[in-house]
Amino acid sequence: MQKAETPPRRNAEDLRLLPWLVSIAFFMQMLDGSILNTALPAIAESLGADPLRMHYVVIAYLLTSALVIPASGFLADRFGIRRVFILSTAVFTAGSALCGLAPGLTELTAARVLQGMGGAVMVPVGRLAVLRAFPRDKLTNALSLVTVPGLLGPLAGPTLGGFLVAYASWHWIFLINIPVGLLGLILSLRHMPDPSPDPETERSRKHFDYFGFALIGLCMTTLTLCLEGSNLPLPVGGPVLAALGLSALGAYIIYAAKSPDPLFSAKLFNIRNFRVGIAGNFFSRIGFNSAPFLTPLVLQLGLHYSPLEAGLGMLPISIGAITAKSWIPSLLNRFGFRRMLSLNTLLVGICLAAHSCIDTGFPYLAAVPLFFAMGAASSMQYTGMNTVTLVDLPEDMSAGGNSLLSAIMQLTMGMGVALAAKLLDMYKELAGGAIMPAFQYTYLTMGALTVLSVVVFFRLPESADRHRQ
Repeated sequence: MQKAETPPRRNAEDLRLLPWLVSIAFFMQMLDGSILNTALPAIAESLGADPLRMHYVVIAYLLTSALVIPASGFLADRFGIRRVFILSTAVFTAGSALCGLAPGLTELTAARVLQGMGGAVMVPVGRLAVLRAFPRDKLTNALSLVTVPGLLGPLAGPTLGGFLVAYASWHWIFLINIPVGLLGLILSLRHMPDPSPDPETERSRKHFDYFGFALIGLCMTTLTLCLEGSNLPLPVGGPVLAALGLSALGAYIIYAAKSPDPLFSAKLFNIRNFRVGIAGNFFSRIGFNSAPFLTPLVLQLGLHYSPLEAGLGMLPISIGAITAKSWIPSLLNRFGFRRMLSLNTLLVGICLAAHSCIDTGFPYLAAVPLFFAMGAASSMQYTGMNTVTLVDLPEDMSAGGNSLLSAIMQLTMGMGVALAAKLLDMYKELAGGAIMPAFQYTYLTMGALTVLSVVVFFRLPESADRHRQ
């Protein structure tokens, strides 16, 4: 059987450069998120908004990404990986420019939507290029190589964001993406493989499941907004939105089982590693994806650090994340996916809950080991979950499976931020307006949710460990 794509330009140089090329997309996305979180209090002050309500700017990007990502696989098959990757990189870069030029909160949120549309396609299509270019026995190393430069974003982001806010203005946290995006565009035009389509995928390239796309979009939107029901001018409350989202999900499951060309094939969930990996990604990410939102806020609003001090204070998190990348192959060799992910999910949850020890007068040096451990554990969690989810996908399912994983990643980041913001509001009210107890109880709650997700990874089969490096 002919492979799904046979890149005619896949020479040794292109194959060697491909992970680094795709990593530029990861770098821009990760830089954007880490810079923005550090700058939220400064943006709120500039725009006259409540810092605890600035999560809408974050959610606008994440929800848009989650909604558009399901179309990325179709776009890649329909128009070609190279063309779609280049166009989406251009859209993301243009959205960044508009964010930097935004005069108000409404304009900033709208520009974040455009930026989310570009990022929604840019990152999963880049990952798809790696999936189709490398054999399965080299996939873990290739994906690890892709994410290492991307981790420079979180490493530089908090400090760079604090520096720009302190010595320039918050607008520059978006404008900094422009030169990186232009570099990515130039390298993509020169080195991105241009795969030729497989006749077997011709039908899927011409057909798009609009009905399934609508059901999935309704599910994602309502499940995210249900966490914000009391804070937004919506005609219905959170429980109604949650019921509507779950109903849309149920309707899609029934529809996908009967449809000849669903948006996400029901056959994907016949692959056990994929099924467990998706569930593990969903439940664990909602908890620990709140940390990048909470930590810059607690350092600035709770401990009264300046933006630059908060950015420097978060460096151990990124250093831990980068350091842990070199541990992953040996840990997988020793423990396998099942034991590694189970133990590491427990570690991530404990680290997140331990942030509740941070209080006024808390010595920063005491937080350094905690921040380093949180970064290292989160890094191992990302790589392990992503690899076990994708590693068993056959060639003809790689686009759909990759798109679904990417959508889940963005959706759970948005839900994690929304839930953390909701809990902060609730605990602050219960504490009589005191901000530090609100942060402490929020960390404890999100850590507990992460620990509970350990049970999902117990469902991984022992056969998953055949992919050890």
